[in-house]
Amino acid sequence: MITCGAVTVRLYSLVMTRLAACVLVFLLSISAAFGDLSGQIIGILDGDTIEVLQNNHTERIRLNSIDSPEKGQARGKRVKQAASELVFGKQVTLLAHGLDEDGRTIADVLLPGGTNVNQELVKEGWCWW
Repeated sequence: MITCGAVTVRLYSLVMTRLAACVLVFLLSISAAFGDLSGQIIGILDGDTIEVLQNNHTERIRLNSIDSPEKGQARGKRVKQAASELVFGKQVTLLAHGLDEDGRTIADVLLPGGTNVNQELVKEGWCWW
């Protein structure tokens, strides 16, 4: 009975060690996939979609939790211009939250001074939550 208990304890310990290793690998892969990124804004598609150059690769970014008029809609061109004036050509940090159904990275965009672009566009009345 004592030997059986020792085997059970060893088996439990082995299972828990492997489970902890799997959880750690999973968490590291999530942070790599959806962690902080940075790059230069090289394109403004509309008020809530931008393009960032990162490591010589263009990444399309959908601004997290906001919506704006599309280019063909009323105020669409003006919203695009306002977003461009705020971020075009600037180095930004992206707080990624995953991918949308079109494969774009969903992110909060932060300017070098810490301004959250998503919040700023809503605050200025160009976009909404």
